[in-house]
Amino acid sequence: MSGHSPTPTLARDGGNPVLRAIGAISTACGILAALMIVASVIITCQMIWVRFVMGQSTIWQTEAVIYLMVGATMIGLPYVQRLRGHVNVDLVPMMLARRARMALAMVTLGAGIVVTAVMFWYGFDLWHVAWERNWRSDTVWAPKLWVPYLVLPVGFGLYLLQLCADFYALLAGIERPFGLAEDK
Repeated sequence: MSGHSPTPTLARDGGNPVLRAIGAISTACGILAALMIVASVIITCQMIWVRFVMGQSTIWQTEAVIYLMVGATMIGLPYVQRLRGHVNVDLVPMMLARRARMALAMVTLGAGIVVTAVMFWYGFDLWHVAWERNWRSDTVWAPKLWVPYLVLPVGFGLYLLQLCADFYALLAGIERPFGLAEDK
């Protein structure tokens, strides 16, 4: 065991106002993601009522719930990163010496930043094409697709921002590699 407590640990900001602001943005994203999930549950309940109690067909509900859940997933990324809630296997970092642990943390955060930046770029490109060409869903509701596609660059962009803040905190000594105590 790494000594992690079962309660989530927030990313440290060390009193840095920029890191504190990024943390506040990530927390706001978590709140927004939670509200999107609540909205999708309410819409699902309304859809069940309309279909099975009133015997009417639904037009927009299924698609709205899908967009809200995908949006909640994307917008929630920076908050989960701030809480250190992504899947973490810390067996290898626990076995490493302090310098090797730091190097591994820099490599993994750096790789995460690169992959997220690529996803941000392609998400932005998809959103821009949908907006420029006025793409619409092929359903009766036919919403403009740039609206739900906007969560891709926004979500990945905010996640990238949190990852960069974590990388800076690691380099500045504000955050420990993998959150582990310096025991070696």
